[in-house]
This record gives sequence, structure tokens and C-alpha cells, in this order.
Amino acid sequence: MMASTGGHGAEAGRGAEAGRARARRLRAGGMLLLGAWAAWAGMAALAGAQEAAGGQTIVAHGVSTFGDLKYPAGFPHLDYVNPDAPKGGEISEWTMGGFDSFNPYSIKGRAAALSSIMHESLLVGTADEIGAAYCLLCETLEYPEDRSWVIFTLRPEAKFSDGTPVTAEDVRFSHEIMLTQGLTSFRAVIGQMIDSVEVLDDRRIRFTFKDGYPRRDLLQAAGGLPVLSKADFESKGRNLTESSMEPFLGSGPYVFDSMDVGRRVVWKRNPDYWGANLPINIGRNNFDRIRIEYFGDYQAAFEGFKAGAYTFRNEASSLIWATGYDFPALEKGWIVKRELKDGSIASGQAFVMNLRREKFADPRVREAIGLMFNFEWSNDSLFYGLYERVESFWENSELEATGTPSPEELALLEPLADDLPAGVLTDEAVRPPTSGPAQLDRRNLRRAAALLDEAGWPAGNDGMRRNAAGEVLRVEFLNDSQTFDRVINPYVENLRRLGIDAVHTRVDDAQMTNRERSHDFDIITGQLGQDHIPGAGLQQYFGSGSTDDVFNAMGLQSPAVDSLIATVLSADTREEMTVAVRALDRVLRAIRFWVPQWYKATHTVAYFDMYEHPDPLPPYALGETDFWWYNAEKAESLRAAGAF
Repeated sequence: MMASTGGHGAEAGRGAEAGRARARRLRAGGMLLLGAWAAWAGMAALAGAQEAAGGQTIVAHGVSTFGDLKYPAGFPHLDYVNPDAPKGGEISEWTMGGFDSFNPYSIKGRAAALSSIMHESLLVGTADEIGAAYCLLCETLEYPEDRSWVIFTLRPEAKFSDGTPVTAEDVRFSHEIMLTQGLTSFRAVIGQMIDSVEVLDDRRIRFTFKDGYPRRDLLQAAGGLPVLSKADFESKGRNLTESSMEPFLGSGPYVFDSMDVGRRVVWKRNPDYWGANLPINIGRNNFDRIRIEYFGDYQAAFEGFKAGAYTFRNEASSLIWATGYDFPALEKGWIVKRELKDGSIASGQAFVMNLRREKFADPRVREAIGLMFNFEWSNDSLFYGLYERVESFWENSELEATGTPSPEELALLEPLADDLPAGVLTDEAVRPPTSGPAQLDRRNLRRAAALLDEAGWPAGNDGMRRNAAGEVLRVEFLNDSQTFDRVINPYVENLRRLGIDAVHTRVDDAQMTNRERSHDFDIITGQLGQDHIPGAGLQQYFGSGSTDDVFNAMGLQSPAVDSLIATVLSADTREEMTVAVRALDRVLRAIRFWVPQWYKATHTVAYFDMYEHPDPLPPYALGETDFWWYNAEKAESLRAAGAF
């Protein structure tokens, strides 16, 4: 997974700016997530078929999961771009903390923002389709109707930024190094999928898939792998598990330009980029430079924006959005403040409990903790009413479970009855509790107290809750954002009124990263939202085999969840998948390992008035570093006026 450059800023939380679209390009360095690697799950491309040796095969320019591709072979450009967008200029944004590596695929070190920007894959998705992927490094893919294998034919013009060709051997090497040096959960899942990878010649590579594994996602899984240069890795003795201050060689439109270690990193557009004129790239990659500035905290970053230290801001703080945009640059019209529609699934932002800790073993304890967070009061008092409550892991989509289980859901859930939380088969889908206008909702306080009493945590004479061994129920909120204090502190106060020894521990960015990776926390803020077509990333987020990894932050182990994930992955139609996802959503919510926070279905952005974008934007990406562009005349006017 690659964390957002938005950092743990304001009430949006850590990485919320990333959203669920996956197409958003502004990413900090991070680790490979199968949800992104196989984001474009698919069954068949209906773009054309031909006879080939060994029987009927499909030869296509892309794949679509449930239906036809939107863009036919030979399409001129994506519908949502401006094909005549000028090239030039710079866009600059901010992120939190610092960096000490350019390896985006290792848990060691903190990779610089956009460290994976130079890496391309065989297939790439779009921002206006769900479940579609098109050839990028490849010019065609060929596969049989049963999808037991796929052959990708690489484009002859595809080159790394040093001018060397991208070959089938580089693709095979990339697969093998990810399989041997990648994250444990990644290796485990891919090991179940792919049986063999065979180089047929310099431009053709064949992936053969294992029998018994659902094949709906496998073409995209094979084609979504970032392609690394074998020669670069071998000549420089690179190791994917180690941090590195030398950026990896890639084939993408941007290359490394410069850095000030821990403070700034700049990427520049490669004037010799091999794929600039591909239809999939027309109107994209328009900026000459993308600059990322690092700040120590959210408020300092906002002050930097006001002073012109960077030029584009995706605002995560409702307080700042409602009250902070009254500074001279905005009043003079130098800065534009806008709300743009966001059609992607909500980020699933939540307080996440670490189920590895024995004190969270009883679901009644987890429910009691959830009852004490007052979203309604927070939204009115802290967020200026800008947010809605997250209720589902598929919030803002048709995949969200609602009401009681449908007959189709029950057909999946009833065989798992022994492993399901109470009420899943009969009750409505779990929703967060509603609270009153006061910070402490006394009705929820009484309900939470009863749950803790039942769970064996009665209150003593001092009001603190202890178990039979005399241990106090202590809960620590781990937080690395000063602006998040105003959210956590009232929650802590409410929990202490319940008799829980709740504490709020502030740590710096590096400590936060280290403690998350080592699972040394009680409660953190996490992002658990999923995709419109969930793929193998479900196993990394929620699978029992990923509890040692960073994505399954709560350490969830559930046979019922594992079974439902397998059902989601094997669904052959959108209808089957929708039923399975709703059943999975229902079970995950009933386990109560999260306290859902909030989301908004808009991008709240501010930027110096020298950038332009297509109107309307595509539904699943803001795309400011992808298909926005620079207006040189406006920039010169701002410069002449003293805006910078």
C-alpha cells in the first residue's frame, strides 16, 4: 500500500486523501498492496477473438470485469482528458514528516513521496470505469476462455528512462523479486495465484495460473505488477527489502530531479518518455515538474500554503476550510477555493482496535468503546457539519450492506453460522450508534456500562473498571497529528467517564510508523475502505493469513471472513459479487473492531489560480497531478502581481 502525501492531517486522518479511487497519482512511498496491484479485476475482454494454436483464444487491448470495455481498440484518447492540454509548469503539494528512502516497496525506512511514479505496469486502469484495464507496456494480451493463462506482448517502443528496452525478462524478474522479497501477505497470495512465468521471447511473456484459484482477477493481477529493470537491480546490487536513497529505474513519464533530504523532493517529466503519444496517455502527465514539500505538522503546512511555499492543497481540515480561508492571497483572487465532486468509495476511516490485545477479545468491550464516540457532537462542534458518518467498508456505493440479510445473502451466511458474530443472520446491518447534542451521551454511557459489566469489567470504588485479575481496563490512542487532538481528547474524556483508563499518546511521524508496523498500539486511526470490485487485496486487509502484516492493522482472524473473501473473489457476475460483498460487509461490521469516523463526497481543494482541469472531472479521481494542466499566462500574471 502507498500512503497518501496528505499525512495524518486534521480530522481527515492518515492517508484519507488517497481515497478508494487508486487512480489518484499523488502518493507517498509505501508498500505494494494487492488491492491496487489487482484493482482491475476481470473475466474477459470482448474486444476481439481469433484462432490460435491450441484452440480459441481472446486477443485484446484490455480487459473488463463485467461487460464490455468503454474504449475500443484504436480509441484516440480518454474521454475525461483535454487532448490539447499544454505541457509545462510545476505543481507543488505538501506531505507530513520526512523521508529517508526511495524504495516504495519495503517496510524499512520512509520512502519519499511519489517514489513509485516512474514505475509502469503491463495494464493500467482509468478514472471513469470500474473494473477495466488497458494495455500500457503491453500492446495486446491473449488468453483462453477459461483464463487459465495469459500471454502479454510488450510494445516494441517501451523503454526505461535510461533508453534500454523493457523486455519480457524484466517482467519475469519483477514478478520473482516481488515474490521473494515482497511483503509476506503479498507473497502468500501471489503464491496461490500464479503457477509459472515463462519468457517466450524478448517481447512475449506467459503467466500460467494455478488450478482451483478463482480466475476472475488473475489477468489483471498478472498485468498490474510494477515492472522494474533487472539490469538496474543487478548492476547496483539492489535488495527490495532494504531502504535505498537512490531511486529505482523505471519506464514512466516522470524521473527523479532533485531532493533536500527529508524536506523536499522533485520529479520532472521525462522529455524522452517512450509512451507520451499512446492514446491512454494523451492529455495526461502535463506538468514539467511535480514538487512535494515536507512539513512537521498540519498547521505549519497551511501557513506554508498561505505564503506560497507550495501551490495546490487538498484540504482535510473542516476547521481550516470553514474559518481559515480569509487570508490576503485568497481575497485578492490569487487562490481558488473549490469543492469538486468525489464519486469514489469512502476511505473507511476509523479508530481501529488491535485485536492482538487480550483486552479487546470480548466484542462487548469493543462495542462499549464504540458507543462513547459522539460523531454528531463532533460534526456539529468541530467539523462545521461538513461530514457524514462512515457506516460501511463500502460506504458511498451500492455494495454497502443494508437492513436484514437478503435471501441471497443468507444462502452464503447460514453455512458459516458457527463462526458468525451474534445477530448477523437476523438483525439489521450494524450501524454506528447515534448520539445526542451533548459531548457525553448518557443513554449510550448507560448502555456501554452495562456491556462492560457483562464482559467482566465492573467499576470499582474509584470508578475504574477492572477484570477478575484486578487489571485496569486501559486504552491508549496513538496519534501523530496535533490537529487530531481536538477529536481524540473529547473521546478520551467520554471513555474515562465510563471508567476506562483512556489515554492519548502523541508521537512523531517516525514513531507512529514504527509502532504501527510492529503492532505496538491499542487504537490508531486507519483507512479500511475498499474498492468497487474487490480483489485479492481483501486478503491483505482482512484475511487470517495477513495478521503479521501492516494492512490488517486490527489483526483480524475469522474463518467466516476468510470464506466470504473467497466467495467474493470467485464471483462470476456483478450480481454474485454484490451479494457476497454485502454479506462480507455485514460480518466485518458486526465484529466491531473499528469505530467508524466520517467522510465527505467532495474534494475540498485550494490552489493558486494557474491550474485548469477538464469539466466535468471523471467520477473516480481528482487527478491534479495526472490530467490537470498549467496555464502559463495566468502563472505569469500571478508572478507579476507578487503572488509568489
